[in-house]
Amino acid sequence: MYQHIVRPGETLFSISEDYRTPFQAILQANGLPDPNFIYIGQAVTIPGIPDPNMIPYSIIVSISQRTLTLLENGVQVKVYPIAVGRMLFDTPTGEFIIVNREPNPGGPFGALWLSLSKKGYGIHGTNNPASIGQAVSRGCIRMFNENVLELGSVVPNGTRVSIRP
Repeated sequence: MYQHIVRPGETLFSISEDYRTPFQAILQANGLPDPNFIYIGQAVTIPGIPDPNMIPYSIIVSISQRTLTLLENGVQVKVYPIAVGRMLFDTPTGEFIIVNREPNPGGPFGALWLSLSKKGYGIHGTNNPASIGQAVSRGCIRMFNENVLELGSVVPNGTRVSIRP
């Protein structure tokens, strides 16, 4: 199972929302006597999320280059063009994992939604292919539908996603 390291400002409830995992399931998996007492640097087990160290794939997103690079065992497999967040809706930087997925989410999210371990953010398709290569999203990583479907068919939940400026 995945181990989340508590960061400043996080609560057990916010962690449960980021990972789309019920609060009670996290409490139970960790045997925490007081859910209000967690500390920065503490490892919190997230039940149902695979250990990323056991997954050969990882993803690097470059906001400035507007690319998503798929790696297998650290070796570049493919580079995809993407759209990123526009002004006031920056794409978050940092280390995340894919926590779940939803095919055909509808609207601007295209053919597939891959949720990241930050509530409200994901990698998804688009209903506006002309937007790829631009800074136009509300912070998500937008891909051509055929590309997100290809990516989603390869990477499992638990895959590491590193988003860099």
